[in-house]
Amino acid sequence: MPIKAFLFDLDGVIVDTAIYHYQAWRRLANELGFDISEEFNERLKGVSRMESLDLILESGGLILPDEEKEALAAKKNQWYLDLVSRMTSDDILPGVANFFAQVREAGLLTALGSVSKNASLILERIGMTNAFDAVIDGTKISRGKPDPEVFTKGAAELGVRPAECVVFEDAVAGVEAGKRGGMFVVGLGSPDVLTQADLVAPSLETITVEEILAKV
Repeated sequence: MPIKAFLFDLDGVIVDTAIYHYQAWRRLANELGFDISEEFNERLKGVSRMESLDLILESGGLILPDEEKEALAAKKNQWYLDLVSRMTSDDILPGVANFFAQVREAGLLTALGSVSKNASLILERIGMTNAFDAVIDGTKISRGKPDPEVFTKGAAELGVRPAECVVFEDAVAGVEAGKRGGMFVVGLGSPDVLTQADLVAPSLETITVEEILAKV
């Protein structure tokens, strides 16, 4: 079955806002009386906001009522938004613009598949809103990765079958989501970490559309 669409995660694939997430989550943890490391922050990649908060509270040995958790998540998000609102096109990762030019030249459809509720804001800040034919973000899904919902909804919105899609992911949970959705997955990062991916490259800068289509 020929490939018709490429579906992209946002964070770690198009831009890298992990440092902003880390700064905001760490500030919250410090306010609650403990600290989180960059190593711990790796566990939060591709995980929804509330699930991330649960992991952080667990690491600090805290159990809080849902109402308080909602308030903490909102506070963290505001700190994060303050940081990402300063983003520009300079924050687009190397190789992305060239890769998207190849995607358009190949006549492929594109969708964003991100659990972030701030995805549209980030796309606007970096000037890439028009680069996607469909945007599925945290406001349109009820289940986070590794559930495949974000990608299967993207395929549906594009009017293509899962088997006609290639997913680009940098997180283990995202790779699993793509595979569970029945899609070919390109992992961006280390092959030692992204073991479930069908193909692994360091970044979009180091691979071409032609190479990917030849492997599917």
